[in-house]
Amino acid sequence: MNTGASANTDAQGMPATGGGPARRASAGLDLSQWKYLSGEAREPQMHAIVTVRADGTANGGAAGPVLAQVLAVDCSSSMAYPQEKLRAAHQAAVAALRLLPDGTPFAVVRGAHSASVVYPETETLVRADARHRAEAERAVHRLIAGGGTCIGSWLDLSRRLLAEADAPIGHVLLLTDGRNEHDQLMPLSDVLEACAGRFVCDAWGIGDGWDGRELLRVTSRLHGRASSVQEEAALAREYEQLMHRLLAKSIPELVISVTPMAGAGVRYLKQVFPTEVELDALDPGGDATRRFVTRAWGDETRRYQLCLSADPAGRPRGEDLQLAVVSLDVPGGEVEVAPPLPCLVHWTDDEALSAYSDIHVEHFEQHQRLGEAVAAATDAHRDGERDLAQQHLGTAVRLAHAIGADQSLGRLERLVEIDDPAAGRVRLRPGVAAVDFEHLITASSHSTYGPASDAADALTPGSLVAGGPGAATVRCAACDGRVPAAARFCPLCGHGLAGRP
Repeated sequence: MNTGASANTDAQGMPATGGGPARRASAGLDLSQWKYLSGEAREPQMHAIVTVRADGTANGGAAGPVLAQVLAVDCSSSMAYPQEKLRAAHQAAVAALRLLPDGTPFAVVRGAHSASVVYPETETLVRADARHRAEAERAVHRLIAGGGTCIGSWLDLSRRLLAEADAPIGHVLLLTDGRNEHDQLMPLSDVLEACAGRFVCDAWGIGDGWDGRELLRVTSRLHGRASSVQEEAALAREYEQLMHRLLAKSIPELVISVTPMAGAGVRYLKQVFPTEVELDALDPGGDATRRFVTRAWGDETRRYQLCLSADPAGRPRGEDLQLAVVSLDVPGGEVEVAPPLPCLVHWTDDEALSAYSDIHVEHFEQHQRLGEAVAAATDAHRDGERDLAQQHLGTAVRLAHAIGADQSLGRLERLVEIDDPAAGRVRLRPGVAAVDFEHLITASSHSTYGPASDAADALTPGSLVAGGPGAATVRCAACDGRVPAAARFCPLCGHGLAGRP
């Protein structure tokens, strides 16, 4: 089943176009699921992909600054060599400063085993103008390397600085070249709990000593992205592109609410596109509705995986039942939101129907397994087990090929020579370094929108009709993997599927 509604359509369902007054900002909502569940299953769960699209946000015309910015620059001793690292950090921070609009509250933080504000001269934010930007640039160029690394202290100082900002979107841009070796001084786990919901954090790795999973731990909790540069000279350009994206955001918060019906429960809602982000439900206060806050929206699309528990006891078979309702809300914002959508369940005794799974759900679950394979390869390589690392990378290649993740395949090719992508036969390239795996970990956290209809030529023409078999998956008898229901052969292992034309 694929059910959708969008607030940004006219009476005929076509996008609003033409002249006249500027469009009001809108938030569209879509839900994709396979509604059939076995009435005999133990602890059945319903999975669905919720798609939220914001549009027309540039027309919001918010009074005052929307963004408050903290630049956290790693100045630990390891940044001193090679010299290009600290030089690149200077250039990138300056590039970001120059893009701050007048009136934007900002500060620059020096990060080592402790954190300190290097601009302005006190622990506060200052509003951007020509003089303050120029003074901040000079302060950045005076930064020198020395000390250890305690990322928790950098984020804690950023939290305190942003707490005083009157801008609705707080953002931290964090750069590091090392591991969080002085975590005991201010444990990152405690700091992330204190910072969650207070600001968004994007984190970048530079050099060859940082930990990709550590960056993902930060950004997943703080609704940001983890990225890295392989060439120091590329960092300034990446910062410029990130700042352009940030300055286009004007919706501070968008709330996704899930209201389960009697006998159902909300297990989780998590962001799966463009990156994985943890979402915690707000305190329900005795209400069955679970509300999940998402942050910092511009004109963009994000996708979420919803998991509901369901109880078939006493429920009728053979008819559509409402399991939950999904709705959107933009607190305090003049944003037109799409109407709520139902998530359905259809209890059935037909094993053929209940064996299917929504193809969009399966796409993101395969992407999660791809990330797990990359993490396992990283651990194996770190332990000196090259053959095992190669095996896990082969699994990652097979999964990336199956879901049509061409960018992921391109990144994997930097580490392995690919002999047969469908079978996952690869050879680890000589000279692969540990940092190459860290780059792969951060890159693998960036997912693709959804399944490609022609991936591996597995689907028959027209098989992706909403609600038809092509919108679901079945299990392959050979590898037990989920494959498109209309496929002629399994794109995971190549096994021919009986009964397919």
